[in-house]
Amino acid sequence: MKDYHISKHNSFYTIGLNYKKADAEVRGKFSLDEASMTALLAKAKEQGIDGLLATSTCNRTELHGFAQHPFQLIKLLCDFSLGSVEEFQEVAYVYKNKEAISHLFRVGTGLDSQILGDFEIISQLKQSFFRSKKQDIANPFIERLVNAVIQASKRIKNETEISSGATSVAFASVQYILNNVENISEKNILLFGTGKIGRNTCENLIKHTKNPHITLINRTKEKADKVGGKFNLTVKDYGDLQAEIRKTDVLVVATGAQKPTVCKELIYTKNPLLILDLSIPKNVDDNVLELDNVSLLHLDHLSQMTDETLEKRKLFIPRAEAIIEEVKEDFIQWLETRKFAPVIKALKMKLKTMKDEELDYQSKKTSNFDAEQAEIISNRIIQKITKQFANHLKDDTIDSDSSLELIQKVFQLELETK
Repeated sequence: MKDYHISKHNSFYTIGLNYKKADAEVRGKFSLDEASMTALLAKAKEQGIDGLLATSTCNRTELHGFAQHPFQLIKLLCDFSLGSVEEFQEVAYVYKNKEAISHLFRVGTGLDSQILGDFEIISQLKQSFFRSKKQDIANPFIERLVNAVIQASKRIKNETEISSGATSVAFASVQYILNNVENISEKNILLFGTGKIGRNTCENLIKHTKNPHITLINRTKEKADKVGGKFNLTVKDYGDLQAEIRKTDVLVVATGAQKPTVCKELIYTKNPLLILDLSIPKNVDDNVLELDNVSLLHLDHLSQMTDETLEKRKLFIPRAEAIIEEVKEDFIQWLETRKFAPVIKALKMKLKTMKDEELDYQSKKTSNFDAEQAEIISNRIIQKITKQFANHLKDDTIDSDSSLELIQKVFQLELETK
């Protein structure tokens, strides 16, 4: 990436881990909450990194950024999470330059999601960019790349049916409940947690179960009241959690805690209880399985569910990949123009200097010289000349490196150095 004049570091990397090789427990160790990501970005900037994105979802944790060596990014991740370098190396991947770019396109367009076509990742990617922008660690390359991925995501949504039907883990959980719990409309359902997955699950539960017995609990009751008011649900205090579990048939846990919030000590009911844990790290302790009446399902199991809708979506993968290639090609072309940006800038400055000298000479030599009009005309000529050179350098049929060298030699250009 050195030739593209976009970072003081030579290479762009993606380092991370996802559901393919890391189970929920390992992903939990490397998950980053909002405060950790903000602190990580601040530390990266302090270390001289000038472009970085941090994303952490239930399926993956990744850093995308410029560095002299990928270990800089790996160490940052391990310093701000509960994972170690040794654990990371067992399940991780590292992509460099164009491979890293391609990976981010697949992630952002839902092709690399646990459930094919899950487009929730694109909003998380946008949040990652805004976070980096706020920390002043999103350079023009990062901004252009994220915008290109967003554009590809929109086109895939609009031009294919890869997101037809429900695609998220939130819907998969509801689908599982519908298929495995008899008379669901008459059962008591308790939703614990009001994060994004929790809210989406809530909406899907109401829409598909027609169940009037849904209760909502959150540590912060104000958030629960807001969601409960929107969907007309019963809201209970956090202190009522144990009592409500005693009465429930289905418990959906979607909290954002770093440690389990539900364990066997909370469960006193003897009735059959289905628990769905939609959290990363796991928010339900495995010791609940010591109780004979309890069934536990984690989102990793939900994500492996396949149905006719998913099979249908697979048919649109080739078209989605073609769209990605089109948008990515435009991005790569923009990247290529960065190679000659310093030369075009230096050429513009050289022509401007020549113009200023000539206008100064003509103003002294010619009476009634119209300096203002001459300035306008000469600036337009400079603009046309530099545009002509830029178009020449963009031409795939020419050797741009040789052309750049010739332009520098002919105009005796001195390039700015960082």
